Amino acid sequence: MKVFITYKIPESGINLLKEKFDVDVYEGEKFLTKQEMMERLKDADAVVTQLRDPVDKEFIDAGKKLKIIANYAVGFNNIDVEYAKQKGIYVTNTPDVLTEATADIAWALILAVARKIIPADKFTREGKFEGWKPNLFLGYEIYGKTLGIIGMGRIGKAVARRAMGFGMKIIYHNRKRVEDDYKYNAKYVDLETLLKESDYISINAPLTNETYHLLNKERLSLLKKNAILVNTARGPIIDEKALYELLKDGKIAGAGFDVYENEPEITKGLEKLDNVVLLPHIGSATYETREKMSIMVAENIIDALEGKIPRNLVWKE
Repeated sequence: MKVFITYKIPESGINLLKEKFDVDVYEGEKFLTKQEMMERLKDADAVVTQLRDPVDKEFIDAGKKLKIIANYAVGFNNIDVEYAKQKGIYVTNTPDVLTEATADIAWALILAVARKIIPADKFTREGKFEGWKPNLFLGYEIYGKTLGIIGMGRIGKAVARRAMGFGMKIIYHNRKRVEDDYKYNAKYVDLETLLKESDYISINAPLTNETYHLLNKERLSLLKKNAILVNTARGPIIDEKALYELLKDGKIAGAGFDVYENEPEITKGLEKLDNVVLLPHIGSATYETREKMSIMVAENIIDALEGKIPRNLVWKE
């Protein structure tokens, strides 16, 4: 049996697969085109896809022998899951394993934007630091402020746990109230209340039809002038152009991005703003996490090709 991997992943997972199957790993740095991937998919029994791969009906139909699509990500909005299911093809992801790493990045963004870490670093490297000054790179305090979390799932809760160490008031919005919110001293509120009251906002919701442009121009206008917004979830949850206008005009204090609405494209002008931190989608980019993810996709494929139900199926049997 053959496994096709659209972009090289850590060796642990590849080696597990090589023990049992013929493995075709794309080794290049430049991404394969959709057509190139489909050509290599023709005789594959399994495929390891990346979040950027467009796994639509055409892609799926190219895999004549395909039994499983193992996405190397927790998200799977790049895959036509319903069509795959109709064709009897399993779809799996890598949940849980990247929770803590992504929560760390959310907090890295909060701290970097609030305390102007990036421009201050650049200023120092350029030899402009002449000594302590009362007004040099004034930022915003975090301790004791209000944190609003949009999406109180695993990652949202991990962000909340970290916020407790900063003595923050935590409010959250979710599809419904979570049963264990008392563990985080977190209060469930409607979205408008969260946007109006939060000093810091962390987006941790999945991308669905309901969350697409959840933060549109109208809702973004509710933010405080000193608010800081960070997104480590999915770019299209925010109307990026509307957010850019607020940032450019100084109507909110700042923003941190690890994901983008039209990734990898970034709304023109964002890169010029010094109240913005821009990261290249590195929320799960720790050695430990990416290694575990590679093992998870391998285990899912081994399950499927050995006649078992994969352990990380994205729908419930």
